Amino acid sequence: MKPRKFYGPRSKPAGADRFSCSISFLYFRILLTLVAAISIADLAFAQTKTRLSIATGGTGGVYYPLGGGMAALISRNIPGTEATAEVTTASVDNMKLIHTGRVALALTLPDTAWDAYNGKLKGLNEKIGVRSLMALYTNFMHIAALDGSGIKSVADLRGKRVSTGAPGSGTEVKALRVMEAYGLMPKDLQSQERLGAGESAGALKDRKIDAFFWDGGLPTAAILDLAATPGSKVNLIPHGDAVPKMVSKYGPLYFVANILKGVYKGVDEDVPVAAVTNLLVVNEKMDDKQAYELTKLILEHTADLVAVHKAASEMNLKSAVVGSPIPFHPGALRYFKEKGVQLPSQSK
Repeated sequence: MKPRKFYGPRSKPAGADRFSCSISFLYFRILLTLVAAISIADLAFAQTKTRLSIATGGTGGVYYPLGGGMAALISRNIPGTEATAEVTTASVDNMKLIHTGRVALALTLPDTAWDAYNGKLKGLNEKIGVRSLMALYTNFMHIAALDGSGIKSVADLRGKRVSTGAPGSGTEVKALRVMEAYGLMPKDLQSQERLGAGESAGALKDRKIDAFFWDGGLPTAAILDLAATPGSKVNLIPHGDAVPKMVSKYGPLYFVANILKGVYKGVDEDVPVAAVTNLLVVNEKMDDKQAYELTKLILEHTADLVAVHKAASEMNLKSAVVGSPIPFHPGALRYFKEKGVQLPSQSK
């Protein structure tokens, strides 16, 4: 029997280690190149996203949460688009932001939009190319005072400390018109404060003012909170009889509507007030396709917005074309035409 030969470990060929390292380094470089390429592609994609800002209002009102709901809806459903809701002082400010192109969409009152369209907006002596996408929901003018203040009518505001709404807001525009219908001017007040809904409710709660104006949907969070505060029974002042004078001077923008009893704690009777229809507007320069997509998306997903705020329950295809004193954007008109919706003659 032949003895078995022992074979030890084979020695590596000369240069094998260097070759192996070169291969590993090559793979590493390829991997780095791929990672860099993917990162650049991701960055390029992010940079090509369309960003849309929606001008809303103060955090205590309806515009801001509803605008936030719209922003979320747009971001989820329109590829490559990221929308955000911006806090503003509301309508007047929003028209100026539309004019400068700093926002793509805005919520506004129709009287403010009408002034902007006709070049009569306070603080801006030029026409704004604003166009409607849709009418949204009804705004009710609240004139809130506390029980025991002695304020039971608009005339009782004379000599009182009153907030007429934030500067640059549609509330302020409409509040001054309501007061005017009763022969009151800011100089007839003991003091005129210019606060938003949340700040006004807080000031009334702290007895720093006697009453405040707020124009918003139902219910408004700031007034809900005020009415629920122990020791703060809220009175809402009726003023429906101001509407004929307001319409006579400013046009058919206003109508009488009731804040129904029970909407706010302690309000036990319907309160007739001056009302208007809120609008969602854009600049006339917005691309027709984009305006069409936005109109279609929002009106076909109103249930998503109702989950954000009850005021959106008024939104539907039929009411979307009613209440705008300014022309509709061609992209919105295309959608309404597809759906067979007839516009009122003044809105075309």
